[in-house]
Amino acid sequence: MIPAPGKHWFWLGGRPFEVWFSRTDNTHERSGRRIESFTFRTIGRDRGALQRFVDDVVQSHVRHEGVRSYLYTYNDGWDYVEGYSSRLLESVLLEPGEKEYLLRDVLRFRRSRRRYELLGIPYHRGYLFYGPPGTGKTSLVSALAANFGLSIYMVNLADFSDRSLMSAVNQVPRNSVMLFEDIDCMKGSQSRVDGIAGAGESVPAHHSKENVTPQNGVTLSGLLNVLDGFHAPSGVLFVMTTNHVEKLDPALLRPGRIDYKLYLGKASDQQKMELYRRFFPDAAEQEAREFVEASQAGTMAEFQGLLLALEHGGESMELVEAVANRET
Repeated sequence: MIPAPGKHWFWLGGRPFEVWFSRTDNTHERSGRRIESFTFRTIGRDRGALQRFVDDVVQSHVRHEGVRSYLYTYNDGWDYVEGYSSRLLESVLLEPGEKEYLLRDVLRFRRSRRRYELLGIPYHRGYLFYGPPGTGKTSLVSALAANFGLSIYMVNLADFSDRSLMSAVNQVPRNSVMLFEDIDCMKGSQSRVDGIAGAGESVPAHHSKENVTPQNGVTLSGLLNVLDGFHAPSGVLFVMTTNHVEKLDPALLRPGRIDYKLYLGKASDQQKMELYRRFFPDAAEQEAREFVEASQAGTMAEFQGLLLALEHGGESMELVEAVANRET
């Protein structure tokens, strides 16, 4: 329920409030975004009355929604993605001990804000999830954020310049996750500049990696300033994913920018068996083992596809073997 466009009055706590509500449709963008604006006024010189009103609105929203994890993308402002459903932490299967150690690290960081401030250390932490495609890097980010009630602000560096990236990052609130997916795709993040110097050749000073502007407009120095420069937000988890960690510049990987690295490789038989038992809780261990041995799937994404095919097509091992052969 929202008011009609125009001016309205209401009373709250014995104080009169005026609200102007306006709505415009931006026809200059492909997305056709609708922009809505509320302007509140009240009588008196105490600005705290308006601040208390806004705080009450926020608290009411939190009580109504509960602790939830949202996904935001940037389009001249952060917009949440309708229909986003976060992953359950239990549904992400890693090697023994990896998930627990990662959770402890995040929890330790979130409890250390006062310690960071006393030591004069910027209060943020960087994580890098790397490995072949389909190994669950993005799923892990979604589950991790949902477990701690953090919203995800996803950045596609191809859509930004240094200036617009800095502006977008400055709008990210505390207790959030900033996700840079496929960070290796940003040319400015590579340790060597393609086409400028070959093997054994030196790069002229005016063509150094700090001065070259990639086609997407984000330079390496611009990204590093966002991660640990004066404009880096506080209380934020920076998470990067990549399929090719060898392409990343060493300056991007040093502590303070990347503090925790986790390799997600090909799925082990134990991980596959655990996923099989999640799909079919009543199945015997021997049945799960036989399915795993017959599947020949390399990643968890491939193996999950086989399980979905099995679930939708009936318990036909011939179907599973056919899908597995097609995948390999």
